[in-house]
Amino acid sequence: MTTVDFEPLTVSVPIWEEPAGVFRVGKSRVLLELVLAAYLRGESPEGIVRSYRSLTLVDVYAVIGCYLANPTPFNNYLLQSEQQAELIRTRIESGQPVQPNIYEMRDRARSLGLIL
Repeated sequence: MTTVDFEPLTVSVPIWEEPAGVFRVGKSRVLLELVLAAYLRGESPEGIVRSYRSLTLVDVYAVIGCYLANPTPFNNYLLQSEQQAELIRTRIESGQPVQPNIYEMRDRARSLGLIL
């Protein structure tokens, strides 16, 4: 039987931050949360690369490997991102005028004599 001694393997995680608080993967502008969300939905690393062509398979595997080794900071980041997105959605929706539903539009058209 042959044994092989490997030196410890160090893999750098290809994540960069721009703007502050927004993390991107590899040399792409693909958001970290998009890659992790796809993985958590059951996408394979190969499928993620097919969906985001600017990513490399090596980068996706490195990110997923780091996530699997220590998911807590990634889960905290995903939770924070979702909370920020919800705040932005709420702010946008509160600034929008209330749209009538189809029944209100029908009743208004009838009152104006546009339909029977």
